[in-house]
Amino acid sequence: MSEETRHRKSGHPPLGGATLVLAAAALSFGNFMVVLDTTIANVAMPTVSGDLGVSTTEGTWIITAYAVAEAITVPLTGWLARRFGEVRLFSACVVAFVISSILCGLSGSLGLLVLFRILQGVVGGPIIPLSSTLLMSIFPRGKANVGLAVWGLTTVVAPIFGPILGGYISDNYAWGWIFYINIPFGAAVGSIAWWLMRGRETPTKSKRFDIVGLLLLVVFVSAFQMMIDKGRELDWFSSPFIVGSAIVAFVALVALVIWELTDEEPVLDFSVFRSRNWVVSTVSLGLMFGLFFGNIVLTPLWLQQMMGYTATWAGFATAPMGILAVITAPIVGRLMAKVDPRLIVSYGMAMLAVSFYMRAHLNAQADYMSVAIAMFVLGAGVPACLVTLTSLAVSDLPPEKVANGSGLQNFIRIMAMAVGASLTSTYWEDATKENRANLVSIIDPATTPATPPGLPADSGLAVFSRMVDAQAVMLATNDFYAMATILILIFAGVVWLAKRPKGPLKQVSH
Repeated sequence: MSEETRHRKSGHPPLGGATLVLAAAALSFGNFMVVLDTTIANVAMPTVSGDLGVSTTEGTWIITAYAVAEAITVPLTGWLARRFGEVRLFSACVVAFVISSILCGLSGSLGLLVLFRILQGVVGGPIIPLSSTLLMSIFPRGKANVGLAVWGLTTVVAPIFGPILGGYISDNYAWGWIFYINIPFGAAVGSIAWWLMRGRETPTKSKRFDIVGLLLLVVFVSAFQMMIDKGRELDWFSSPFIVGSAIVAFVALVALVIWELTDEEPVLDFSVFRSRNWVVSTVSLGLMFGLFFGNIVLTPLWLQQMMGYTATWAGFATAPMGILAVITAPIVGRLMAKVDPRLIVSYGMAMLAVSFYMRAHLNAQADYMSVAIAMFVLGAGVPACLVTLTSLAVSDLPPEKVANGSGLQNFIRIMAMAVGASLTSTYWEDATKENRANLVSIIDPATTPATPPGLPADSGLAVFSRMVDAQAVMLATNDFYAMATILILIFAGVVWLAKRPKGPLKQVSH
């Protein structure tokens, strides 16, 4: 469906000039704000846990609660939008997100903080897909992909700025400010979006609510997320809790699919799986984003645990990725109208492979620029994958299915991020232990450095042990990126299972 037809059917002409720029900025920043909160609490979690008097293990519920709640409401966006209208839903969610952020910052106990993080995730979830569909609806004919590119840019750079802001705030201010920073930005986003778009409300339809489908979705996501989050800590399937969570998640998923396929008014519309391009694009995006997010999680860990970086400087080392992401996102948006989208995705994954290959050859003496340049190159590839696959997925869906397709794709992308982060951390820790054991087994005790004069007898051995630990961590990091290089090149071939759109990717709409 072309933009011209879309605007004619909706009765809402595209925006232009300063109004378009302001509306696009508000919608994009709404998405940025929600995605930012996915990672901003990660580096601050030890500080928050200490202040609330709980262990770091208990403190991980701060992160898990938000992720679970967000993952549940993202795929519900299509149904909610049809029931209440996209503009009203977006504006209400932004206001509720600001309120829940304030409550998070004011929390004086872990229980309250987790409760308000759940609320924050519930109201933040719909903002992600709504921001993209509303962005595409305000751009003029032939320019919708520019709006999608802007949205993709915020999705890419937000996880990078999260650790930077979280680390800086934790080092210099009270931890509550990791939530309070949403107040001015959320107020601006909500006010501008409502002011400029309240006359562009989408049609609404009162429908029966699929309460059974919602409950099954909640059970599946909660059990699956707990399995992923706690698996590494509890040694995976050697733990009865993890086994139980896996069984519950599997049974709930099977029941959810059966129920939704047979219900007359399903809360999740699985009919989008009939679209070959949607399935291929969503699988490709899930695989790519899982690997990408694993990299985002691993980099700060490696820099802080091995290279001696503070949380703030670890964030600065990853930040250069945003430079090429900002530059290339609009270019990708324009190229999608002229170039086979499968070629664009293949280029993007090739750039990820180059960045991973560079990381696979770093050593324990790597300086800041070595890390920053590899992250800089990574920025050239992510928008090409994210923006193009998002657009390709809905390119052959009927207009009334686009909101459902977008919501389900974002849901799968978020779940892939959780899986990628958990599996990457598990692999890295296991590989570190294995490499250390291998190094120790080949060390000749006769070559162990002698203890310097004036120091305790065991000091030399302690220093040598730390050197072995550092090399084990470095080898594990190299191993991960070597594997990631191969995997991303394999993933690049998946997108070629999609059909080439009959026309340029400019019919993305809702």
